Amino acid sequence: MALAVMLLNGASFHGGCCKPKALLSSLGPLLNNSKLYSSYRRPGAEPEKKLSWQNADFSFKKAFDHLKTQLSLLKKETQDYLKGPGGHPLSQHLLEQTRVLWQFRSQEDLNKWVISSDVEIGGKSKVYIKLGRNNQAALLYGTLNTEVPRDGETQYSGYCSMRSRPAVGSFNRKKYYDWSNFNSLYLRVRGDGRPWMVNIYTDPYFSHQKDDLYTYFMFTRGGPYWEEIQIPFSKFFLSSRGRVQDNQHPVWLDKIRTLGFTIGDKVDGPFQLEIDFIGLLNDRAHKEKFAYEAYDKNTPV
Repeated sequence: MALAVMLLNGASFHGGCCKPKALLSSLGPLLNNSKLYSSYRRPGAEPEKKLSWQNADFSFKKAFDHLKTQLSLLKKETQDYLKGPGGHPLSQHLLEQTRVLWQFRSQEDLNKWVISSDVEIGGKSKVYIKLGRNNQAALLYGTLNTEVPRDGETQYSGYCSMRSRPAVGSFNRKKYYDWSNFNSLYLRVRGDGRPWMVNIYTDPYFSHQKDDLYTYFMFTRGGPYWEEIQIPFSKFFLSSRGRVQDNQHPVWLDKIRTLGFTIGDKVDGPFQLEIDFIGLLNDRAHKEKFAYEAYDKNTPV
C-alpha cells in the first residue's frame, strides 16, 4: 500500500481528462484496509477531515523535473566514466599526487556532513558545526559529558562525532570514493590539544560487517597555529563497535563510503576543532603497505 501512495504522489493527470478523485475513490477501499489508515483516535482529538491517502500530492511537473535531474546526473556520470578514472584523463590520473576532497567555504559545504553525539543514547554531550572566521574553515565545537544515562543498560557515554554524508549517484544509487591512487590522508586543522579518532567506513562485503570501521588517531597540539597532518592509510586498524579486531587487513581504498571524526577522550569540558580542508596525498617516500602483523590464530602443528 505504501507503494501505491508513492505512485499516486508522482502520478500525472494530463489535460484534466482523468481526475484524481476518480482514481482515489476506486483505490479508497484498498487503502482503507491497509496499515496506512487507522480508525483509532486519541481521546479529545479532533476527527480527521481527510484520510491519509486523500492527501496525496499530484504533481506531474515535480515528477518530470526529478526525472530530468536524475537523467542529467546519469549523463554526467557516463561522460566522466568515458573520460577516465574519476572523470580525469588517464595521464592526469597516473601523475596525480594530491587531491582536495572537502574544503569548507560555504554552508553548502557544511551540509555535506552530519554531526551526532551521545544524546542518541541518552547522554548529555553537545556538538555544533558552523563556518569559521571569514568563512574559511569548518568549526566543530561543543561540550563533552561522560555522565552515563540512568537506563540500567548503557555503561559508557561521552562522545561527539562529525561524519560525511554517503555519496549518492543518479537514481539514488550507491556511489563509492576511489582512493586507490593515494596512500595518505592529508588534513589542515587547528585543534585545542585534544586527541581525535579519524574513521573510514567502507562498503561491507557481508551484512554482519556493517559496523566495521578503519580507525586511527589524530593528535592536535593546540595553540593559535594551523597544523598539517598526514596519516598513511597503512596505519588504520580495523574495529567493530569500538573493539579492535584480531583479524586485521588493509583498507579497501576503492570502496570508501564515508569519512568521520570522533572525540571521546573521557575528559569532560568544551572542545573545538577547525578544519580547513581534507585531501589525499600520494607520498612516494612512504613504502609501508600495512603496519600490523597478520597471523594464523590456529596454526597447524
